[in-house]
Amino acid sequence: MTAHPPEAPDRGVVRLPAEIVRAVEERIRGSSFESVDAFVTFVLARLLEQSGETAFSEEDERVLKERLRSLGYID
Repeated sequence: MTAHPPEAPDRGVVRLPAEIVRAVEERIRGSSFESVDAFVTFVLARLLEQSGETAFSEEDERVLKERLRSLGYID
């Protein structure tokens, strides 16, 4: 896996499953993205630019919460 730079004061930490990190590393190989962090930041920024275009339904939110709970991210 790619080494991560020390945490800067203006940055947070997001933990991803190792298989996701490996998949992103494969996807960015040969691209202009220097790291998994750079790619994830780019993708999330683009998704956030689309505000209001796609809202979660109550069912989507329920499924998402179940998935996060099963992965141990929420209680």
